[in-house]
Formats: sequence, C-alpha cells, structure tokens
Amino acid sequence: MKLYESQELKIYNSLSGEKELFKPIIKGHVGMYVCGPTVYNNVHLGNCRTFISFDLVYRYLKHLGYKVRYVRNITDAGHLENDAEEGEDRIAKKARLEELEPMEIVQKYTVDFHDILRLFNNYAPSIEPTATGHIVEQIEAIKTIIDRGLAYVVNGNVYFDVIKYNKENHYGILSGRKIEELIANTRTLTGQSEKKNPQDFALWKKAEPQHIMRWPSPWGIGFPGWHLECTVMSSKYLGDSFDIHGGGMDLKFPHHECEIAQGKAVSGKDPVNYWMHANMLTLNGKKMAKSTGNNILPRELFTGENKNLSKAYAPSVARFFMLQANYRSVLDFSDEALQAAEKAYIKLLEAIQSIEYLETSSSSSIEVSKWKANCYNAMNDDFNSPVLIAHLFEAVKFINNVKAEKAQITESDKQLLQKTMKDFTFDVLGLKPLKNLKDQKVGNSTKHINGLVEILIELRNKARADKDFKTADLIRDQLLTENIELKDTKDGTVFKMTN
Repeated sequence: MKLYESQELKIYNSLSGEKELFKPIIKGHVGMYVCGPTVYNNVHLGNCRTFISFDLVYRYLKHLGYKVRYVRNITDAGHLENDAEEGEDRIAKKARLEELEPMEIVQKYTVDFHDILRLFNNYAPSIEPTATGHIVEQIEAIKTIIDRGLAYVVNGNVYFDVIKYNKENHYGILSGRKIEELIANTRTLTGQSEKKNPQDFALWKKAEPQHIMRWPSPWGIGFPGWHLECTVMSSKYLGDSFDIHGGGMDLKFPHHECEIAQGKAVSGKDPVNYWMHANMLTLNGKKMAKSTGNNILPRELFTGENKNLSKAYAPSVARFFMLQANYRSVLDFSDEALQAAEKAYIKLLEAIQSIEYLETSSSSSIEVSKWKANCYNAMNDDFNSPVLIAHLFEAVKFINNVKAEKAQITESDKQLLQKTMKDFTFDVLGLKPLKNLKDQKVGNSTKHINGLVEILIELRNKARADKDFKTADLIRDQLLTENIELKDTKDGTVFKMTN
C-alpha cells in the first residue's frame, strides 16, 4: 500500500478559490508543470522562493509515493519587455547590452539558475524543455488555433481572438476577470491597431529587421508569443489535460489565463485540474527593486555582501526561513528574521542529531504516532510548511525534555520519532543535515581543514586554466555552502570562513 492511499491531500486551487481534495488523473501518477525563468539575468530571490515552494510540493508528492513527472521550462525567446505585446525581446536586449550572442546569454544565466537552485538543495525537474527547442510544435499549435477560427493573421503577426473564444468559453476564468470589464478598462495603445480587439494576444510576432531571434513560419519570419511556449510544452510532456500547474502569483493574468485559452482552443479540453500560485517576497516591508537598492541576489545572501545584511547566511538557512511561511502568503525578508531563522534551524538539527543518544524507558510521555499524524495533517493541508515546522519544534521541546530527564520515551517510539523527524526535515522540507554547518565540530583540526581547502583551490585554479569554468564555479559554490568563501586577488585565491 502506497502512503498516498492513506492520506487526504488538499490543494488550494486558484481556479475555484478553495481547497480541494487532490485526485490525480491517473492513479499513482502526477503530472506537474511549473513556469520556469526567462534567462536574461541572474535569478532573484523572489524567483527562488517560487521554485523552492514547488520543490516542496514535488518532494512531498514523491514522499507520498506518487510517480511524479515534473516539467519546468526555460524561456529563452519570445518574452518581450514588461510582458508586453510590443518591444524588444528581453534576451536579445541583454545580448546587445553585453555584446554577446543571445544563446550565450541564455547559457550564462541558465547555468546561474541551476547553480543557485542546487545550492538551495532543490531537486532537478524530470524534464526541462526550452522555448527555442519547441518552435516547430508552437507553429503547429498556431495552425490548429487558426483552423478552428480562434486566431487571425495580420501583416505576418498571428493573434488569438479573445472575443470569439469568449463566446463559448470564459476568458478570465482563472483570474476572475470578466471580458466586459477588460474591454471597458482597455485603452488603445500605439501599435495595437491591427488587432481586432485590444484584449487579443500574440501567438506569433513578425520579426523586424533588427530583431536577432527569428524563425521561418507559414506567416513569415518571426518568433512565438511568450504565452504559447508553456501551452505547447506542458501538453507535449504531460498531455492535453494534466494535474498541477504552478507559478508565481504575478503570472495568473495574463500568462496563465492565456494558457488556458490556448490549451482549450487546441484540444477542446480544460488543460489543468489544479492551478497553484506562490506569493511574492518583500524586503524590509517593501517590494524588492534594483533601482531603489532594496534588493538582494542569492549570492549576496550567501556571502553577506549586501547593505541589507549584517552577515552571510547558508543556503539551507534561507530555505528554512522561506518555508516558515505558507507558499500563498507574502513573505518579508529581513536581516533580523534571517538571524532568528538561523538559530531555530541549528536548534532543530541539533535536536535531530541528539535523538540517537536518548535514554529509553518502558513508557513514553507523548504519543509519537499522534504527533506523526499531525505532521502529515499539516502537509496535507495545502502543503502547510509553517504548521509542519511548528510540529517539528514540539518534538524538539520533547527531545530536550528527555535529555533533561523530564520526559520519557520507549525504544520503538524513539525509532519512530527519529525516522519521522528525518523524513520531514530532510526529504520533505529539503534541509541539509547539521554536518553541513560550519560550526559543527567533527574532530578535524583547523590546520587539516585549511589543507583541504587549499587542495580544492588548486583544483579550481587548474579548472580555470583549462577553461572548465563550470567545474571552477561548482567548487566555489560548494565551498560556499560550507560557509567558506573564496576571493580571487592579484596575489592569488584566498579564503575566509563566513558567518
């Protein structure tokens, strides 16, 4: 019997605005799609929170015994500035500014994205398709939508006919918007006059001569609209209808709304059963923005090199902090909150490590099986990680009481407690064991540690000399997870212990 057969998981469905009992289309199997990054810049913490939230979902579904196919795309073309219908492609613009080829930009920031999520201990998705790798499929989807009378061609551009679609469907079903209100609130913008309706969105855009990223199509040289790639890639790898679609709250409209319309226009089916949206991240009570300086990049968080931070924080500490809030809640980052999270994190991991050495008795002071059920109840309530963490700290208090001989535990309950704590802390929450903290004493002398770091620095220098920058960056990043920061100077590479 699989664990999911004894658990009743409820998911907050953005489509209904309610928590619904989760029933996958195929028993024992889950298809999940999450909108990935547009790789034109370093991934920011807000993005990281979204991907950590869905890593939690992925981990828990796997823990329950589901076979999960997790698809997360890479947007490497078609995403215009300000999510608009006109303007420059974000990647092409970055390529022009950095004087690189667009695919060099894509590679550079895709590597950064993967490196950062690896530091946060995220699982890799099952499939990670790219927009440029599915141009043919996007063109075929457009042909189908045109054939069904729900798109039209104007001057090499193809637009989705929202008004015509809405006659038999509800455009706005996810965001709760009504087409009449959208029409009333729309102002005619320059460059949109060729559309039948201002609400119509691009499926294919004609490439101007200066546009770097361009492909041939039946409608001329151009590039796909941003919304289309997710419809095509999700249906290709998960089917016309699948279980879960996730992303940031900011994608609900128009991106996900357009996905629903496109999916239904192509297949005639509702594409997704459960829509999930992660909320935003703020810093010191304000929106994160580079322009105001109220911003932290992940690597700045790990090194402490940011005016908003008093010190460096390990990636697992930041992950633990993020999971202390429900994924649907706004979360405010601050130095004080991170310090508190770090103390709690160490306290939790120290308690887990000490379970093995607890003295056992003939009876237990708490019902460990009931406590375990409460942990599952928390996660079954729309992946409620803060409530789960609260239950874990109930166990921490109990463990410390047993150590102080103020409580008792049987051998069987001790084994159950240890397994459950490890399952939820490491497998589900995705935190790292205490041995990864710099202040854990493992019997090695400082001299021995210094010698090992010097060997790794030599290996990194060799990798850099061989132009194997991926390996060089990996060594640097892995040392950073151990709170060892490397700094390249004119006299060579030096290191220091952070935090």
